[in-house]
Parts: sequence; C-alpha cells; structure tokens
Amino acid sequence: MIGRFFRREDERRRSIEALHLRINEAARRPGLYTRLGVPDTVEGRFECLSLHVILVLRRLDHLSAPADDVAQDLVNAVFLQLDASLRELGVGDVAVGKRMKKLGSAFYGRAAGYATALDAGDVAALRQALARNVLGRDEPETAAGLAAYVRAADSALARVDLDAILKAGPSLPAPDGFGEQP
Repeated sequence: MIGRFFRREDERRRSIEALHLRINEAARRPGLYTRLGVPDTVEGRFECLSLHVILVLRRLDHLSAPADDVAQDLVNAVFLQLDASLRELGVGDVAVGKRMKKLGSAFYGRAAGYATALDAGDVAALRQALARNVLGRDEPETAAGLAAYVRAADSALARVDLDAILKAGPSLPAPDGFGEQP
C-alpha cells in the first residue's frame, strides 16, 4: 500500500482525506464530551481535534518514510479545513491569516507540551496541559480521565504501523472507559 501511496496523486489525496476523516470521527466521539469533560464548543472541538491529530503525528514521527510525508500532508489537510471553517464562520480574508497563525502557534505549542509530558511519563504535567488547553480549566485533577485516555491512545498508536494507520485509521480506545470527570 505504501508504494501505491506515492504513485498517483489522487490516491495519495484520498488516503489523506480518509485518515483526516477518521481522526475527525475519533475526536467527535460523544464520550470525550459527556464523560471526559471536553467542552462541546467550537474551541473544545478544535482542542479535541488538535489533540487527536497530535497523537497520530507522534506515531508517524516514529515510523520510517514515507510517514514523514503522510504527516506533512495530514497537517496541510487539517489546516486547510481550519481555514475553510473560519471562512464559513464569516471571518474576513485579512483576519483569516492572523487567526491561522495563532491556531498554528497554539497547535505546535500543544504538540510540544503533550510530547514532553508523554515522553517523560509525567502524568501531572499531562493533566495540567490537558486541563488548561482542552478543558479550559485550571484544576489539573479535572483532566484525570482525559489524561488516562490520552496515555492509552498514545500506547495503542505505538503498536500500529503506517499501513494500518492509512488503511483503518488510528487505533484508539473508547473514551467511555476512562471515567466521568467531577
């Protein structure tokens, strides 16, 4: 499959679109919002999508080529969708560029923060980052369930290869099994 991924541009585009769609679906699972406390708002959905994309990108970063190209194509697809969404919300052309810079900065800042906490096995730092960024709260304990989910998702993704990611999408646990937030 990987060899075909780069032979034809339309196949490549379809593969990335399918992966992007599967990540979107994973980020919209009801349990993330009803049990793990992610706010069901535009900001909450952005944060949840970003979190899931970051988790997939972490896995792609540990795989051999062409995973790096897949990662770049995925980032491009995500930001094209965000650009289109801003325009649909009525944000003017001049303001879209400024907002996209802010969103990009926020995305990469979160990616670095989550990676640092996950790589170090620092559950407290992960809870704090998730509480602040995803839940919009200052109480790290409110992100205990979400942090457990993220750690389980990161672990599940570590066991899949590029073919599996492209064929079936990211392998992620059900959020319902990680408890309700206070």
